[in-house]
Amino acid sequence: MVKSGDTVQVHYKGTLSDGTVFDSSAGRQPLQFTVGSGMVIPGFDSGVTGMEIGEKKSVFIPAAEAYGSAREDLIFTFNRLEIPDDIPLEVGITLNIHRGQQVIPAVVKEVTALKVIMDANHELAGKDLIFEIELVAVQ
Repeated sequence: MVKSGDTVQVHYKGTLSDGTVFDSSAGRQPLQFTVGSGMVIPGFDSGVTGMEIGEKKSVFIPAAEAYGSAREDLIFTFNRLEIPDDIPLEVGITLNIHRGQQVIPAVVKEVTALKVIMDANHELAGKDLIFEIELVAVQ
């Protein structure tokens, strides 16, 4: 049985509550990580704990145990006129926001003649996740 400190390999499929698949290891090498090391989201870590090789299970992970809630302080509004014309401003693209020495990737959410709104939250923040997990190996 898997315990904290074990290095495991798993195949997985991650879906949202509406069934939308957001990630999968299908066609790839299994995901390898050390349980309890913080390499994966907390809910995934605890979902693998106690599994045995060959076991398959479905794990529901609430947003709080995944990527957390979407944070308002990570939504930025910029004056459109202060953004150089050579920077592409299309809804859905990711641009880097520079704040001192820090670089934050953010998705363009809205562009008008006066403002640009960008969201630096993780794309899965605020979402409950469901993972189908198969334990392939324990080292």
